[in-house]
Amino acid sequence: MTPRELDAAGIHEPALRAAYTACRRLNARHGKTYFLATRLLPVEKRPAVHALYGFARWADDIVDDLDNAATPDERAHALRRLQELLDDGLRGGTSTEPVIRSLIHTAAVHDIDHRHFVAFMASMRSDLTVTGYASYKELGRYMYGSAAVIGLQMLPVLGTVGPRDEAAPYAAALGVAFQLTNFLRDVGEDLDRGRLYLPTDLLAAHGVDRDYLEWSRATGRRDARITRVMQAAAAHNRGVYRDALPGLALLAPRSRPCIRTAFILYSRILDAIEDDGYAVLHRRAVVPRLNRAAVALDGLVRALATRAGAGAGRTSPARPAMTAASAPETPARHVREEVA
Repeated sequence: MTPRELDAAGIHEPALRAAYTACRRLNARHGKTYFLATRLLPVEKRPAVHALYGFARWADDIVDDLDNAATPDERAHALRRLQELLDDGLRGGTSTEPVIRSLIHTAAVHDIDHRHFVAFMASMRSDLTVTGYASYKELGRYMYGSAAVIGLQMLPVLGTVGPRDEAAPYAAALGVAFQLTNFLRDVGEDLDRGRLYLPTDLLAAHGVDRDYLEWSRATGRRDARITRVMQAAAAHNRGVYRDALPGLALLAPRSRPCIRTAFILYSRILDAIEDDGYAVLHRRAVVPRLNRAAVALDGLVRALATRAGAGAGRTSPARPAMTAASAPETPARHVREEVA
């Protein structure tokens, strides 16, 4: 965390500053797309976002155990320990553990409902035992805690131009859209961990089952049925992005460039998946660096323009319209017509 960000957020106590700085390092190291978009927020909002990300990253790393060094019992124990630290911190109002300390401070400053953290931890626990989902409806119950509540946690930090409750469904939908994109991009890696987030009924509709996906992953062989599954999953994902889109106009103007940029960057992961022939079982699709940089630069220009307008005393209408200047520009072959 830079001193400027901490000062702007009114964080002066040394131990708390160190705690937020640790969360920022986690975000910068692991959440490249997320961190890039966070840099477009006003400086005073960034520490809170880093705290929320740091906590989510900690739990996610326990569940995924990328090095496969921990046994299932060890992962369960680590998650229980994290839950205990969270519970103790929320009860006592602080913690000696840096990530929990900054999370609790963020929740207090921004009035974040503690039930969002409860729901998140419940979904993390389910990842230790649940290996698949029968339908999108069933997956949605899991994703409420793993993704929707992330959007709901962020909303008080970002701010809104009207009642927070009005923007909440869109924030939740955007959290789900982002995670669905991650699921599709990482489907092969998740299979290696023993989990599958493509619903069973979606597979069956295209004549595929989990065993066939695992065979394809192991042998490197592909067929049109698997491609159609991935196309259908991408189409479903884009529908969730469309559902979330109206919420961008309900955010505080100074927060919109950040979320707009994240919207575009994550949407372009879907474009990269399509451009790579939906080969996600065999390799991870990557958005070209120059593409990412162009989106980030455009976001920076918009963020600076918004801040300059605020500094000049300009005000936004209570319900700003989504215009060509404020809406994301996703590729024309998908959703650009709707957001331009």
